[in-house]
Amino acid sequence: MKFARLLIAAAVLAGLVGLWYWSNRSEEAKAGKPDPKAPPKILELKEADIKQIEIRHRDGESTVVKRDDAGKWSITAPQPLAADQSAVASITSAVSSLSSDRMVDENASNLSSYGLDPPRIGITLTMADGKTRVLRIGEDTPTEGNTYAMLDGDKRLFTIASSGKSALDKQSKNLREKHLLAFDQDKLSRVELDTGKTSLEFGRAGTDWQILKPKPMRADGFQVDELLRKLKDAAMDTEKDTDPKAAASAFAGGQKTAIAKITGAEGTLTFEVRKAKDDYYAKSSTMDGVYKITKEIGDGLNKSLEDFRNKKVFDFGFSDPTRIEIKDGGQSKVIEKSGENWTSDGKTMDSISVQNLIDKLRDLAAAKFADSGFTAPSLELTVVSNDGKRTEKVQIAAAGANFLARRENDSSLYQLDANAVTGVREAAFDVKEPPPPAPAKDGKKK
Repeated sequence: MKFARLLIAAAVLAGLVGLWYWSNRSEEAKAGKPDPKAPPKILELKEADIKQIEIRHRDGESTVVKRDDAGKWSITAPQPLAADQSAVASITSAVSSLSSDRMVDENASNLSSYGLDPPRIGITLTMADGKTRVLRIGEDTPTEGNTYAMLDGDKRLFTIASSGKSALDKQSKNLREKHLLAFDQDKLSRVELDTGKTSLEFGRAGTDWQILKPKPMRADGFQVDELLRKLKDAAMDTEKDTDPKAAASAFAGGQKTAIAKITGAEGTLTFEVRKAKDDYYAKSSTMDGVYKITKEIGDGLNKSLEDFRNKKVFDFGFSDPTRIEIKDGGQSKVIEKSGENWTSDGKTMDSISVQNLIDKLRDLAAAKFADSGFTAPSLELTVVSNDGKRTEKVQIAAAGANFLARRENDSSLYQLDANAVTGVREAAFDVKEPPPPAPAKDGKKK
């Protein structure tokens, strides 16, 4: 009896295993097949094989974009223009895997009633093998908010989502390169900016920018990079279509607000901005014509020398120092990093109090700059950072209710708020040995 029951149990187990195996294989088979309920694809192409796109509008222009052997798109009609690569890529992405919303008719006729003969939008795709695929986009459906579409050579009539139509309904003005300057920011070596009131020149030393003109000074690298970002972002203002002749006339009679020159891997490029009433117009050395630009870009180039001067007293930034020397009147203190610890006079210092001093030094910045007034220094600071490669020496002297600071080998005078100097002094005084560990409840040290 026991043996018989064992055989029955084994048979049941084998059946369950077989059912599990069959179920898994069935699911795997389904996973490899398209969902039969899914709307059919209208187009399924290899995006990289699309070499040319022609977009014809029933009531407008025809636009042709072509890809060269290097993979770069350019507009060839209605006139030769540089193309916005990402804008064209959005079309190739949309059209290479175009799904329908639903199939309306398997054997459609009277195509004109759907706006497909002639089509409202006709798109011809030329592939790498020379073959073409022609997509017709017609009128919007009466109720669903979709659009009729079909493929030449295919009798089926589909609807596509409005987003699919929007992705393909483009003209040359949508696909042309709108940025007025193209450059590699990391490879720039020199930047010039003339606003009429101020003439500035910046040079790059390694990764840091320096002011060269009107005289050598420390530059605020963030502000120089922000200027370059404005130049890189400068583009045609497409909010309104501006007549080219009207734009040229406004530029010619406008007030000069900025001329920028940048030198890098592309050579020297120029960008000129003028203001006519409340609008800004620009022209560049890399694109023919004059174009309206946004107020943000126009205002962003109208900068003064003070905007670009580095107001920070110290340059060590987030590279924590390894040595700090402080001379305050007749007192002096040296704090050095030794492994993971800070020491002074051979004694370990409380790391939290040292970090507080570092933060105060890092934040020390000028409220403005002075031309004169520096007297005998009452506070001298030396900070070594960047693994010993950078040494910064600063002297601070009283100047009325505030203080003036000057860096070694720097003629600039940094006016400091009295509270900031007091904060540095107090933080230096507070650097002490760490407090002894608190005793445990049993009287022993923790």
